[in-house]
Amino acid sequence: MDHYDSQQTNDYMQPEEDWDRDLLLDPAWEKQQRKTFTAWCNSHLRKAGTQIENIEEDFRDGLKLMLLLEVISGERLAKPERGKMRVHKISNVNKALDFIASKGVKLVSIGAEEIVDGNVKMTLGMIWTIILRFAIQDISVEETSAKEGLLLWCQRKTAPYKNVNIQNFHISWKDGLGFCALIHRHRPELIDYGKLRKDDPLTNLNTAFDVAEKYLDIPKMLDAEDIVGTARPDEKAIMTYVSSFYHAFSGAQKAETAANRICKVLAVNQENEQLMEDYEKLASDLLEWIRRTIPWLENRAPENTMHAMQQKLEDFRDYRRLHKPPKVQEKCQLEINFNTLQTKLRLSNRPAFMPSEGRMVSDINNAWGCLEQAEKGYEEWLLNEIRRLERLDHLAEKFRQKASIHEAWTDGKEAMLRQKDYETATLSEIKALLKKHEAFESDLAAHQDRVEQIAAIAQELNELDYYDSPSVNARCQKICDQWDNLGALTQKRREALERTEKLLETIDQLYLEYAKRAAPFNNWMEGAMEDLQDTFIVHTIEEIQVRQLVPRRDQALMEEHARQQHNERLRKQFAAQANVIGPWIQTKMEEIGRISIEMHGTLEDQLSHLRQYEKSIVNYKPKIDQLEGDHQLIQEALIFDNKHTNYTMEHIRVGWEQLLTTIARTINEVENQILTRDAKGISQEQMNEFRASFNHFDRKKTGMMDTDDFRACLISMGYNMGEAEFARIMSIVDPNRLGVVTFQAFIDFMSRETADTDTADQVMASFKILAGDKNYITVDELRRELPPDQAEYCIARMAPYTGPDAVPGALDYMSFSTALYGESDL
Repeated sequence: MDHYDSQQTNDYMQPEEDWDRDLLLDPAWEKQQRKTFTAWCNSHLRKAGTQIENIEEDFRDGLKLMLLLEVISGERLAKPERGKMRVHKISNVNKALDFIASKGVKLVSIGAEEIVDGNVKMTLGMIWTIILRFAIQDISVEETSAKEGLLLWCQRKTAPYKNVNIQNFHISWKDGLGFCALIHRHRPELIDYGKLRKDDPLTNLNTAFDVAEKYLDIPKMLDAEDIVGTARPDEKAIMTYVSSFYHAFSGAQKAETAANRICKVLAVNQENEQLMEDYEKLASDLLEWIRRTIPWLENRAPENTMHAMQQKLEDFRDYRRLHKPPKVQEKCQLEINFNTLQTKLRLSNRPAFMPSEGRMVSDINNAWGCLEQAEKGYEEWLLNEIRRLERLDHLAEKFRQKASIHEAWTDGKEAMLRQKDYETATLSEIKALLKKHEAFESDLAAHQDRVEQIAAIAQELNELDYYDSPSVNARCQKICDQWDNLGALTQKRREALERTEKLLETIDQLYLEYAKRAAPFNNWMEGAMEDLQDTFIVHTIEEIQVRQLVPRRDQALMEEHARQQHNERLRKQFAAQANVIGPWIQTKMEEIGRISIEMHGTLEDQLSHLRQYEKSIVNYKPKIDQLEGDHQLIQEALIFDNKHTNYTMEHIRVGWEQLLTTIARTINEVENQILTRDAKGISQEQMNEFRASFNHFDRKKTGMMDTDDFRACLISMGYNMGEAEFARIMSIVDPNRLGVVTFQAFIDFMSRETADTDTADQVMASFKILAGDKNYITVDELRRELPPDQAEYCIARMAPYTGPDAVPGALDYMSFSTALYGESDL
């Protein structure tokens, strides 16, 4: 116990030096003192595993007297003599009396020989001196101490009870209501005070003494009958008894204060651990979603048809509009939770939170970057594939049309060329057949370009990986083979016709005369036949087909013109909105940035302003949705360029997501600044000074200082540091080693000395109170002193105590206390 001022002790003890020994001869008072002092001594000796039965006999050898002083003082006395001789006993008692004297108590008329001889008066006087010094002297209430302090404490505690009037330590306690009032004031559930009657002192006293013994661990020090049956109860006995109530309740108050401190610290730790668990789970879930999504975005397996690819585009559109936005919010919330947690850890004097391997904010940002890279590549691939399929569809249709026209033209041509009509023809017929064959050869040559076009289209379809290339190739090959065959047959027929012509010309010489006479008729017949043949081959087939194709082509041109006009309207419609939304997003980003760094008004004003911005931003969402609808129409129309705007839908989407994230992050930063300001008692003026310094050295105006900016800032404030000291400071303000210092970290650093936070030592001291000054605490003590959830929290995390004084079930609260503040692992 603390050393007490010697003069103060002497001043107080002086009136007691000549305590009236005649009073001790009063059997009633002696009986009360003997009972009370014995019970008081045993309440302490039991902590050492012993007790006394007879107060004047059991202290005679000085051993239990020395033990009593060691228990109540918490100090070690000189080693006692273990001999049985009188000299050994006197030596032990003198060691005890010397110890009492060393505490500033002047002992008068009390000698070791009288104690050894079993002098009742001297023994009771000595015990009273010990009680006065160790149980009453250190009581301090409102500038009063010792006896007066104890009396004032009683008066303050019983003031609400109108039928209690404590003026002294004798007759004021005779009706028992004073004892009952003290108990009821501190533990109202133990006594039904309303049922007590002032005219029933025995019941009142017995009720108080029984309850105190059963529930407050205060032994029964007096009999109710002795108090009631005495005109003036013994003052020393009453003071001793009442001091036990004071210490019981003040101890309970200390325990309650200690428990409250521990509960507060544990609540902070539990909240922080929950935030850590929430972060870990959210980070894990988000990373898992990214891990599952990236392979889908990296899948470049092409589809065979436009319909299938457009379905993929629709799936991607659903992903961008329905599935990704909640994940953007989750990522933003994750960063907010992380920053809030780090702020709370700093404010509660805890080390920075380090997420599990691979779940740092930087890891999530990297994974998100990979996701967006895959996303960008996927959309580009989709659009290129759709362009490719559109080109393929066009080419395939062109191939089919040209092939069908060619096949229709060649139909029957082989059979015609294989005819042997020249074998029965006359010379004139042969000449007509030759002329007709020459016309066919000209037509055949004209169709050579179409065959080459068909082959070229087939080749391009192959190069573009057309899914039905095998059937195209087969058809193309058949056309080419047929074409070669037609060429061969044409040549063969010409040769046959020419041979037949020569033969018939020879025969014709024989009939020359006849021919001359028949010439006019023959000429007319040949001309007529030739005209008929020419009309049939040229005009009837080709010209009729041309006349049919011209109006069809005009219709197709008109339809294409209408489609292009519609596409242009879609372009202008999208551009008109995008050219408004894009600048609006940029303007809002700049305004938010200004609000977060300007110093207009309080932090609450800034917060209110930002929340108004957040509301206006959320209300703008329908315009984004409308633009998405227009973009969908553009994609469905296969429009891939827009000269009317520099904004793409992807630009708008990214800007919108950044805007939502920025406003949420900025609001969180201001909320954390308010937390820091309130926790550290920073004035608005100081906050403005911090902001002004920060803004000055935030040279890039990014809302963060880089390493060089922060070093310059510290130097300007008078910090004189080497590289090691600067590295130490950076580890405080940038625990995640991102290379930047935020304003939140800056104000934490600038105000780090002003925080009024609990420390590991304070928590350890609080546990020590709950443990009754032991170096360990038991499960039962934790469950008795703390709320259930916090008791179990401690029990689950405290290691077994392994000190030399360990008992079964002892828990180590010291290492647990340091672990709460990150000085070792839980």
